[in-house]
Amino acid sequence: MGGLVTGCGSDDADSGSKKTSGSTPTASAAAAAAAAAPSKTASGDHASTSPGDKLTDDQAERKALVPKVKVFYDKALTTATDAVPDSKPVSVELQSAANGTPWWDADVAKADGSEFTVRVDAVSGKAEKPQADADEDADDKRQLAALLGKAEVTPQQAATVATDRTKGTVSSVELDDTDQGATVWSVDVISPKDWSKTTYDIDATSKKVLREEVDRD
Repeated sequence: MGGLVTGCGSDDADSGSKKTSGSTPTASAAAAAAAAAPSKTASGDHASTSPGDKLTDDQAERKALVPKVKVFYDKALTTATDAVPDSKPVSVELQSAANGTPWWDADVAKADGSEFTVRVDAVSGKAEKPQADADEDADDKRQLAALLGKAEVTPQQAATVATDRTKGTVSSVELDDTDQGATVWSVDVISPKDWSKTTYDIDATSKKVLREEVDRD
């Protein structure tokens, strides 16, 4: 669900550049059609979309999935780092199973850049066994370790910057770098007003907003 829902937080925030780690397959939009009535979002706000409004497939998918989340992005990251000793967060992304159940795809890494994915149930908070990135080579590890070393801002701090600008639910947070060489946290926030997604690139050293892009599809 990278482009549709993508990172989630209770009151906090897709990167335009390359993703640090692999993503799990996106959710089917089939479950979206069932969500017709306004529902309560993870941040406690109610959607303002009226029954007569037409939602895009992506918006409908977000509307169907986000209100089901009980365990948010920050808790999922904590659970993932606890599952991999001496690790730091790299990314977290909201996903959906075929039956519409939400879960988090959380990536963490150790100091040498060794990366692991932990799947966390977004309802129960239960974590599956960490899986090492089998495709990661020595160069990948060095690059990731260097990226982590440059990040002075935490993903939670970056998410707060994003949600201060756009009220909604954080569906993705990802450590990345831009074409200009800046290290950023890319944060996605889903608004309960129209189920649009806003992406922010937050400088990982200064918390400055480097990019803001609204996806209303």
